[in-house]
Amino acid sequence: MKPETTGMKGFTIIWAGQLVSLIGTSMTNFALTLWAWEKTGQATSIALIQLSFFAPTILVSPLAGALVDRWNRKLVMMFSDLAAGLGTISIFILLIGNVLEIWHLYVIMAFMGAFQSFQFPAYSAAVTTMLRKENYSRASGMLGMAQSASNILGPIAAGILLGFIRNTGILLLDIISFIVAISALMVVPVPQPKFSEERNEKASLLEDSVFGFHYIIKRPSLLGLQIILLFINFVSSLCFPLLAPMILSRTNNDSMIYATVQSAFGIGGIVGGLLLSAWGGPKRRVNGLLLGLMCSCLFGFTLMSIGKDVMIWSLAAFIILFLNPFINGSSQSIWQSKVPPEIQGRVFSTRALIAQISAPIAMALAGPLTDGFLSPAMMPEGSLAPIFGKLVGTGPGAGPALLFMLMGVTGGLISLLGYSIPAIRNVEDLIPDHNYSETPPISA
Repeated sequence: MKPETTGMKGFTIIWAGQLVSLIGTSMTNFALTLWAWEKTGQATSIALIQLSFFAPTILVSPLAGALVDRWNRKLVMMFSDLAAGLGTISIFILLIGNVLEIWHLYVIMAFMGAFQSFQFPAYSAAVTTMLRKENYSRASGMLGMAQSASNILGPIAAGILLGFIRNTGILLLDIISFIVAISALMVVPVPQPKFSEERNEKASLLEDSVFGFHYIIKRPSLLGLQIILLFINFVSSLCFPLLAPMILSRTNNDSMIYATVQSAFGIGGIVGGLLLSAWGGPKRRVNGLLLGLMCSCLFGFTLMSIGKDVMIWSLAAFIILFLNPFINGSSQSIWQSKVPPEIQGRVFSTRALIAQISAPIAMALAGPLTDGFLSPAMMPEGSLAPIFGKLVGTGPGAGPALLFMLMGVTGGLISLLGYSIPAIRNVEDLIPDHNYSETPPISA
């Protein structure tokens, strides 16, 4: 089977199914965040829910990348969607039985996160075999648009529907969305890459799992990029689990204001993605990565910290996600041009682990740091109120706001540090581009 026999038509069918699924997932995430906040009133609970999902996703990624290269990509994507659906069904059953507890979410999210680690490498590899080279950028833009669109539509839809169908109705819609995604995958053929028997005999699963580490460590420039992103992800993962507690605390639990800010993230992502598609990004891609990170932290994060109303929060959200396509697009372009396609699955899985391994640590710290220290310290009579009160205010929500400001400045400085290190600044000159094969060998 040739790539053109699946082509953009087949990809678009799968993409549409994933778009529906992403919207359903976004609605569920919004509803469960509000449920957890109303039940506990603690930032720690919100952070631990995200941590429970995110940690297995990262830790399983090297093994997932190796297995994706060995298994049928279409079946991997279907089973990943099915696992997510089973997790949602479990929450639905517990909720209608009126026995859902916070710890149930931790367990179920960990199960879903472990299977989610297979989705990205399988989906990326499937796109490579389905499409011609000239359609890769278009497909990447469509995927980014789907994610951003779900960030807009999901929170707004959930905010409107919650009053009518409650959490059980939101979960039921999410379950239907998974069925749509799996159905789309079932009707579209996904070609498999052809691997030689010699490769399977020589490379064990363990060797494939650690291959990416050896590859990246031997190239200090690529390793340096990921270390910068490791610290940036630590900064952002300390802050974003606290976004809901910050906004809800300062708005008397106004879910529509929170939904509006969430949607502003999506709008920023769509506008940034459209501009990147039309412009193509900076010629020097490392500038798009490092300058994008610096501006996102120094302007987006700090503006979010000083906001007191929906307009400022929404503007900050727009800035952060507007820059995200330039950051991710520049980084992805560097790696795609430097790493040979036949090893990208294993290398990219390891790349994700290195960059994101700090995120679970930050998520674990975010709640206790805020509930145990920052929030009490930023009350009107708290120890930090005289120092930072004029910048971020005092009272409920001021603790998370202060963390947004401190981490915004820290992230900006880390990004600037990248320019002072020649191995990172000159990555595009020091690492040669791979010799691209125009048509990868594939079979039906």
